Amino acid sequence: MEIVGYIASIFIGIALGLIGSGGSILTVPVLVYLFSVDAVVATSYSLFIVGLTSAVGSFSYLKRKMLNGKVIAMFGIPSIISVILTRNFLLPAIPAYIGHIGSLEITKEVLLLLLFGLLMISAAYGMIKNRKKNIVDVNSPTTESKLNISLLVGHGFFIGFITGLIGAGGGFLIIPALVMLLKIPIKDAVGNSLVIIAANSFIGFFNSHNHDDINWRLLFTIAALAIGGIFIGIRLSKNIDGAKLKPTFGWFILLMGVYIIVKETIL
Repeated sequence: MEIVGYIASIFIGIALGLIGSGGSILTVPVLVYLFSVDAVVATSYSLFIVGLTSAVGSFSYLKRKMLNGKVIAMFGIPSIISVILTRNFLLPAIPAYIGHIGSLEITKEVLLLLLFGLLMISAAYGMIKNRKKNIVDVNSPTTESKLNISLLVGHGFFIGFITGLIGAGGGFLIIPALVMLLKIPIKDAVGNSLVIIAANSFIGFFNSHNHDDINWRLLFTIAALAIGGIFIGIRLSKNIDGAKLKPTFGWFILLMGVYIIVKETIL
């Protein structure tokens, strides 16, 4: 299973580089089901892997001058604050044993995995639906006048909550928000999303983890494979329209989400 896990790690990076989202949502299931990592620990490990992979992937966009500091700050600062609050206060407050529904015992680990499964189904719906939006330049004066700052900040807080709680980078939510709220081109949205994901993930990981117990070898191995995958994905993105692949990838994410829910509640 570990060999399958290492192969899956490469595809995490490919998905991030090619379509800018979805890859990070595979990290926790890979850690839990292929490497037998505890679900709560997996949410933390995922933050490091996703953060490092996204940071490396964002450099190519920096070199091509496709990053916008203003966009990153407006979206990133609220999400970072939310990550810190979630990892330090909300996650530790969830009891190890929550209760039971019939014969199903709801523990903290089961709750996080069920939330993760539901999140995967939600992400899959967005990818399969794959609506096309009108895209204009973020620096356009008409864009600025129509920008709803409160909506943007609220979305940033929600992304931080998701990242902090279950270790998902949230690219599948960040990119649509950047395109729809800020009206920036999709390829620029991917690059800016990677920076925001990296910042959220690293801060969430280093802000709340007992680093004495970390399996650094596993973390760096998976991260290295994912980084290799993200370069493959970025190269492929120059010749392949990632948007066309999203529905297919969405169906895969949907099946994964359903599997997690069924496994944790029935199997």
